[in-house]
Amino acid sequence: MSEERILIIAVKNEGEHEERFLSSLDELVSLSKTAGGTVKSVITQNRSRIHPATYIGEGKIKEIKEEIDALEIDLVISNDELSPGQLRNLGNRFEVRIIDRSQLILDIFAQRARTKEGKLQVELAQLEYLLPRLQGQGIAMSRLGAGIGTRGPGETKLETDRRHIKNKIHDIKQKLKLVVRTREQYRKRRKVNEVFQIAVVGYTNAGKSTLFNRLTASNTLEENKLFATLDPLTRKLQLDSGFQALITDTVGFLQELPTSLIASFRSTLEEVSAANLLLHVVDGSHEDQVQQQNTVLKLLEDLDAQQIPVLTIYNKKDLLKETVIPMNHPYLIISANDEDDVKRVLLKIEELLKELWESYAVELDPDKGKLLSKLERETIITDKKFDEARNKYVIQGYVRKEHPINYLIK
Repeated sequence: MSEERILIIAVKNEGEHEERFLSSLDELVSLSKTAGGTVKSVITQNRSRIHPATYIGEGKIKEIKEEIDALEIDLVISNDELSPGQLRNLGNRFEVRIIDRSQLILDIFAQRARTKEGKLQVELAQLEYLLPRLQGQGIAMSRLGAGIGTRGPGETKLETDRRHIKNKIHDIKQKLKLVVRTREQYRKRRKVNEVFQIAVVGYTNAGKSTLFNRLTASNTLEENKLFATLDPLTRKLQLDSGFQALITDTVGFLQELPTSLIASFRSTLEEVSAANLLLHVVDGSHEDQVQQQNTVLKLLEDLDAQQIPVLTIYNKKDLLKETVIPMNHPYLIISANDEDDVKRVLLKIEELLKELWESYAVELDPDKGKLLSKLERETIITDKKFDEARNKYVIQGYVRKEHPINYLIK
């Protein structure tokens, strides 16, 4: 299928920072490319406020319509979320399909979902997003069946009535409840077993999956595309001291993620709030990295995860044009493709945990092999020797304050 020809429209409001506006446009162009389209033109308008009926002014509508015809545009994408009325009015004027940023993101998620849970979550978000906009589809509905913004499990059902969609939403929510329950049980089990959990978070395309793969020697999808990872993946991670943890690769964050999507992915994102340590991966070479870091920190706040210790990792140092001024501490500047840098990440995690934990010293009889191996897996041992004269293992290390093992070594 040939790539769809896209025209982007955007309104810059009074008081909106030029940089932020331009960065959101660049992001929309990248998202369009990720979805499989080609952006042929971008038309913007400065307005004191968004037009309630048509999003943009009358004069601009004519200019856009001429551009659509001249460039043989297949799809118009709006930088802002459009109301059902705006969608309907613009669709009637442009006579081509029109979607907004949220719909585009949902479409990419539909392409990327691999697991049953991921697919259900995307379908739920799509249906909830489209339900109030059914009437606004107009021309788009008559041409439905292919193209950006129409993908995902929900597309063929959108022409049916609201009741059918409402029933479908109810069914998916019931199915998701079961999946969420299973995920919660896993989480509880990990907590009961006192497994230390690390979550890799960050803006989309910052290099989270690349770092995750290097740290765990696994092979999740690595692509220079937005939202390459959608379904969280958990692997075992072992530090040099022998300490073991579970590490989870999570979905990338983005400015203005659709609310319905955040709600649908709640259980996936809860992997983040259940973590004991966050690795916040930042694309250090990106010109908007400050904005991107702020977006991630804001989303962490929304997830009630702002109190979890964070190690900020400024990635892609091989692409840096200027020195990174770290916004967050503690931090590391690395390239996830550099083996030595990946080792530095492991050492830094260990160093950070020692600062957060309490030191301990214990002597164990030789028959306490089970406890010894538990200490090796669940604490950071800095010194271990066998005192032959006293026939005891002498061990020093660091342990989490709330770890039950404390009762055995005090």
